[in-house]
Amino acid sequence: MSLPTPLALILILSGVWTLIVWPPFLRRIFKDPRSKDEQGAPTRFLKVHFMLISTSMILGLATLIIGVRTLIG
Repeated sequence: MSLPTPLALILILSGVWTLIVWPPFLRRIFKDPRSKDEQGAPTRFLKVHFMLISTSMILGLATLIIGVRTLIG
């Protein structure tokens, strides 16, 4: 399957955007007082956000790779 160059560039842009936007949000989640309970254990708030952000970043990386591979060959 081949994609037109503009579509490959959109995939690359989307992947880069995802990888730039989510890490700062994850750092804020880790610093949020709702992330740890009184004993310092991770709460459901932290676990859910960590999974959502991780999934988004994995999909963003996959999108970036697909876009780059489409442009290269």
